[in-house]
Amino acid sequence: MTVFQAIVLAIIEGLTEFLPVSSTGHMILGSSLMGIQSDKFVKLFTVAIQLGAILSVIVLYFKRFFQTLDFYFKLLVAFLPAVFFGMLLSDKIDELLESPLTVAIALLIGGVILLFVDKWFKNGTIDNTSEISYATAFKIGLFQCLSMIPGTSRSAATIVGGMAQKLSRKAAAEFSFFLAVPTMFGATAKKLYDFYKDGYVISSQEINLLIIGNVVAFLIAMLAIKYFITFLQKHGFRLFGWYRIIVGGILLILLLSGHDLQVI
Repeated sequence: MTVFQAIVLAIIEGLTEFLPVSSTGHMILGSSLMGIQSDKFVKLFTVAIQLGAILSVIVLYFKRFFQTLDFYFKLLVAFLPAVFFGMLLSDKIDELLESPLTVAIALLIGGVILLFVDKWFKNGTIDNTSEISYATAFKIGLFQCLSMIPGTSRSAATIVGGMAQKLSRKAAAEFSFFLAVPTMFGATAKKLYDFYKDGYVISSQEINLLIIGNVVAFLIAMLAIKYFITFLQKHGFRLFGWYRIIVGGILLILLLSGHDLQVI
């Protein structure tokens, strides 16, 4: 992997991790267009740069993220379903992660759903994440489990789940950001541990790529989150729905025409 490829993948990660468009689908498309061959370091890189994206949430929402214990307990309650189903369905999830076709189909289905979300859940009454109950947090956590199907988008699943529980667009998006911190940190830590357990040793050049990737992902994610909230309040999800349909369609066409798309 070159420095240029690392920067491009980090930009993709920063842009798509918190938007309802599936970072996995974009990583597949981006890496395939750049001719990046999947290997142990590439897999490590795409996981490790999530830490930069996580940090952007903590920095942007610093005052609101560090608040009462009650808030953390609610995040824990929302996080637990992902832990349970992640452990229960670990082998099946790994199998799905190797299927670009699954990613393409999930992008298309999710895109169609986003076309109608604003009409289905247009009367949100909860406009502040502090008003979320434990029961609501748990239900949003169940929605998050849908993102174990690659291409679904963790952000899309949790935001739609929040709106289904009477959260406003803004509150649903912000709770999705907050929930991303324990979820992505846990998933990243587990995968990094798996690499360490397998005896993988990274070189000094690879360490530099990881540093560059995390810095870029952090900066781009901060911009993406700030502008996403503003755009969402004004325009809703319809444009994201059409965008997902286009990206899913491109992936499907590439697969059906014989292109070998790699899940990295």
